[in-house]
Amino acid sequence: MKMNGDDLGKLVLRLTLGVLLLLHGAAKVLNPASLGGIGGMLAAKGLPESIAYGVFIGELVAPLLMIPGIFTRAAGLLAVGNMVFAIFLAHSHQLLMLTKNGGWQLELQGFYLFSGLALMFLGSGRIAVRPD
Repeated sequence: MKMNGDDLGKLVLRLTLGVLLLLHGAAKVLNPASLGGIGGMLAAKGLPESIAYGVFIGELVAPLLMIPGIFTRAAGLLAVGNMVFAIFLAHSHQLLMLTKNGGWQLELQGFYLFSGLALMFLGSGRIAVRPD
């Protein structure tokens, strides 16, 4: 298999987003009480608290698919959905705010959201278990 810059770039994107999201998911597995906080935020918005378990889809299932490159476009979509919920629940008040240093207050969330979107459009590249 001949590798090119596009395929290497897609691999770097998959690994970066996948590993960073997976760390968030692992933290929630190790501290399941954090789901209570997410459930509370959902209830405050009039949504069922049980939706909180969806965080495992966005922060465990999606990265476990995107890292090896299996159903990468779907994994990107799951990451995007996860971040839309996170921004809606916990960060919507920061959407138009900057930090003291001039950066966007949602840089991390924006990175996850737009990287997931990029994976949705780009796919896995050829360096993947299931290239698309």
